[in-house]
Amino acid sequence: MPRRRRCLAAAALVAVGAAVAVAVAAEVYDALASRRGVPALPARAPTREAVVVLGYGNRGSRANAVNRYRVRAGIRSIDPRAVHSTLILSGGPVHSAEPEARIMARYARRRGYRGPMRLEAESLSTRDNIRHVIPLLEDADVIVLVSNPPHAEMARDELRRVRPDLALRLRRAADHRFGEVLPFKVVGALVSIRHHRRLPPA
Repeated sequence: MPRRRRCLAAAALVAVGAAVAVAVAAEVYDALASRRGVPALPARAPTREAVVVLGYGNRGSRANAVNRYRVRAGIRSIDPRAVHSTLILSGGPVHSAEPEARIMARYARRRGYRGPMRLEAESLSTRDNIRHVIPLLEDADVIVLVSNPPHAEMARDELRRVRPDLALRLRRAADHRFGEVLPFKVVGALVSIRHHRRLPPA
């Protein structure tokens, strides 16, 4: 094999190896983020469960890929044993005249969700999401925050900061599945690492 071809083949192998390494690292980071900051709740069925889906900037009136993924993760995070579960969709008009919450609600209905639903349509940031949904969480004995796992971890940290009593009711979401939405996992890991580097030391 000519030297040039050998060099190209070696470069291709390095590139493939690097891509695989990034994908594996993103999967691991995503899986760990889905578990961090979630207390060990009793195994009994919840009486009142609140499943909060955090919206993502959405242009136009059709749910984008990120919001569609988050809604699907929210629906599958509902505990079928719960006496009463409410799907709470949180997000304001960040990149569109229509709030993310309403856009996600339409998509949830198209996905076949027919259960109780509440909308929080004012939030413009993750901190807003948490602050504005708190009144909807007071009566819940189980709280699930759903997003891309690194973002959901940030939201759990924020809830713990402002309402540590409610954070004790957190349960893990079904937002991590191996091989699902891999590009989101890579981006989410990078954004999360950058966010944590910016935090002041404890």
